[in-house]
Amino acid sequence: MSLAQRLARIQEQIAASCRRAGRAERDVALMAVSKTHPASAVVEAYAAGMRLFGENRVQEWQEKLLAFTRPLDAQFHLIGPLQSNKTARAAEIFDAIDAVDSLKIAARLDVAARALGKRLPILIEVKLSHEESKHGIAVGGLAALLASLVPLESLIPAGLMTVPPWDADPESARLYFRQLRQLRDASLPHCPTLTQLSMGMSGDFAVAIEEGSTCIRIGTALFGKRPYSATPPQPTRRSSSSSSSISPSESAR
Repeated sequence: MSLAQRLARIQEQIAASCRRAGRAERDVALMAVSKTHPASAVVEAYAAGMRLFGENRVQEWQEKLLAFTRPLDAQFHLIGPLQSNKTARAAEIFDAIDAVDSLKIAARLDVAARALGKRLPILIEVKLSHEESKHGIAVGGLAALLASLVPLESLIPAGLMTVPPWDADPESARLYFRQLRQLRDASLPHCPTLTQLSMGMSGDFAVAIEEGSTCIRIGTALFGKRPYSATPPQPTRRSSSSSSSISPSESAR
C-alpha cells in the first residue's frame, strides 16, 4: 500500500471518528510524524497532500533540511523533548514547539523568538502517566507554569499535549485523554489562547478524537515502521528560503 493510500485510509477513519463524536472533520488536524524517516518520506507525504509535520529532534530535522527545499505552505513542529542548549535553533527552524514542560525551556524559547522577531506557538506537555520514560510537567504544576508564561510575550501558549501509557487496547487511553481535555477546559478562563489538544497516535487516535483532540500525531500508520537502524544521509546544503514547493536536492535524488 502506498503512502497516499494509507493517508486516504487514515482520513476515512478520522471522518468516521468525527461522525461518532458529532464533530466537524475540519476541527481535527492530522500531523504526519516523520521522525526517523528519511527526507524522501517527507517529500512523498507532502506530494500526497500533507501540510503538517512533526519531528522529534532538532538535529534530525536540521539534517533533513539539507535534502529538500522547505515549502512555504507547510508547518513543521517539534514534538519531542527539547534540551535547553538547542532552544535557539529550535525556535529558528520550527513553526511551533509542542512539548514544553518547564519555565526554563519556555524562557529560553521566548528570548530566541524575540531575537528572530517572531511569536512562537507552544504546547505544554503534561505528564499524566506514571511511566518513567514519559516527559511533561506534573498536573499540579500546570497552573503555575501557565501563569509564569504571561510575561513571555514572544510565546503563544496554544494548548496541551500528552502521551498516555502504551497499551494494545486503545480504550485504555481514554481516561488520560479525557483528563487532558478537562485540564484544558479548566485552564481556558486564565489562558484564553490554550485551545488546542494534541493527543492521539496511530493506535488510539479514534478514541482521542472522541475525547476532543484537535491534533492527532500519526507516524507508523502513515509511513510504516520506523527504520531505527537506518543511517541518515548527509547531502549537500541547499537554500530553503524561497520555494513554495517541496523538492529533493540533487544529492538526495
